[in-house]
Amino acid sequence: MLLEIAVFNYRSAEIAAKAGADRLELCMHYESAGITPSYGLMKTIKQKITIPVFPIIRPRSGNFIYSAAEFEIMKHDIQLAKQLGFEGVVLGLLKKDNTVDVDRTRQLVTLASPMEVTFHRAFDRTPHAENALEEIIDCGCKRILSSGQAATAIEGKACIGNLVKLAKKRIIIVAGGGVRSSNIQELKVHAKAKEFHSSALTKMELTDGEEIKRIKAVLNK
Repeated sequence: MLLEIAVFNYRSAEIAAKAGADRLELCMHYESAGITPSYGLMKTIKQKITIPVFPIIRPRSGNFIYSAAEFEIMKHDIQLAKQLGFEGVVLGLLKKDNTVDVDRTRQLVTLASPMEVTFHRAFDRTPHAENALEEIIDCGCKRILSSGQAATAIEGKACIGNLVKLAKKRIIIVAGGGVRSSNIQELKVHAKAKEFHSSALTKMELTDGEEIKRIKAVLNK
């Protein structure tokens, strides 16, 4: 089982990698739930961190309904991530009715190749999870990060389990949203996911290496 850690600065990335994280989601601005990291942060991380890193491609906080200019920004940021040699990117685009923006998502997946694309928790705002699942698979995304359309993955564990079942190995469902060492065993049993996502933050908004080790210990049982 794989553990992805969301990090918001270089020090957290360093701590997470040393503590045993399998992959990083690289963001900036925790208070905004993560936006695209700066060029300097991306380049430094790529030079110094050896585990796979997926930068988030999110030009601003708020909703996931992007203007034409914001879409262009996303394309430029994806090209930059590709040039720097990242293994993947994380993104999500919705229409005004909160359904998946299939056309523009497909364009970004094509642009990102050969990097892998994770469709992030914008998925949890879609009105019909099963329809959104099929659309995201059709776009060519490799993963969906989801809390099961609930506030936390524990609350949405039944939905996550259903998504894993419906996916039939066509796409990876990553369980995320309030994932901690205290609830990871319950998620293992009920959500049936093989990949998990956590910020594992301390109260100082810095990655907690000991918490990562505790989560990994449960996953490795």
